[in-house]
Amino acid sequence: MHSLYSLSDFDFELPPELIAQLPLPERSGSRLLHVVPGQPARFEDRSFTDIVELVQPGDVMVFNDTRVLKARFHGVKASGGKVEVLVERVLDNRNVLAQVRASKTPQPGSFIRLADAFEVEVGERAGEFFSLKFPAEVFDLIEAHGRLPLPPYIEHAATGEDEQRYQTVYSREPGAVAAPTAGLHFDAPLLERLRNKGVQIAFVTLHVGAGTFQPVRTENLAEHHMHSEWYTIPQQTVDAIGAAHAAGRDVIAVGTTSMRALESASQDGPLAAGSADTRLFVTPGYRFRTVDRLVTNFHLPKSTLLMLVSAFSGYDTIRAAYRHAIAQRYRFFSYGDAMLLTRDRTGASGATGTKAPDHA
Repeated sequence: MHSLYSLSDFDFELPPELIAQLPLPERSGSRLLHVVPGQPARFEDRSFTDIVELVQPGDVMVFNDTRVLKARFHGVKASGGKVEVLVERVLDNRNVLAQVRASKTPQPGSFIRLADAFEVEVGERAGEFFSLKFPAEVFDLIEAHGRLPLPPYIEHAATGEDEQRYQTVYSREPGAVAAPTAGLHFDAPLLERLRNKGVQIAFVTLHVGAGTFQPVRTENLAEHHMHSEWYTIPQQTVDAIGAAHAAGRDVIAVGTTSMRALESASQDGPLAAGSADTRLFVTPGYRFRTVDRLVTNFHLPKSTLLMLVSAFSGYDTIRAAYRHAIAQRYRFFSYGDAMLLTRDRTGASGATGTKAPDHA
């Protein structure tokens, strides 16, 4: 698939002190950069709670209700060698796919003792991941013995506060290894204010994989391979979105993960309920089918997420918005501030988007 853009078009200089290392005392205390579409776009510096003014009764906000697993483990091989394991995906109640860091690659059939609590059997390799067989219910062992996997750019080990604040207040479906971070700004009072205004709250589930932090390494974007992620769209959400669009209202994705789930489920026609794997890679020129507006945090240079927002609001608009955010000292990444974007309908966002086949 041809794109007018290459990897270096999505690089930018970020002062390291703008990478938020800790959450703010209040979830909804963040700032919100409202990007007002136009030629050129306008930038309004707001408080996150102003989002209530910026949406309309009858709009639907779609949240990702995935719950972050305590997916990180330290362990030892039978030889005594140290191992770090990051569960990428739960396959069933006994088996997972995981990244395994060790000085020597573990062999199929060998055992690793995790958290000095239980042993897992190493299975076959699947690309960069290993299958691991747990001795009992996977979710129970992860919850009891694992550590929360904070993103690589957060420099402290996860604390009890992180275990609370790196989950959304509405998280309920365990399976992610990274939080859908746009949702971290919403607390119960803010959700209540949105409901009282007449905004419909709807949910999807997309289990965010560790690949969300992987920078793209190929200058030619068509050569980048997305990790697959599992998503579910309930019929109730499809109905709410259909009703909003029929009434001329907006569908607002809270986070790029909600966006990817909705767009993946509307690739072959109208939005459909169900569950599937997605490897959807959105680059400028992609034609959005379902989402009208997007609440999102500020993303890493050279990341697939920066490409997605550039596709959504226009490459030049996003470049200008990031310059503005850096000049105004917004906080970046998972614990940082947010922006509210509107879909670019001028066709100015660039070349074609790419859709990889949906298979695990």
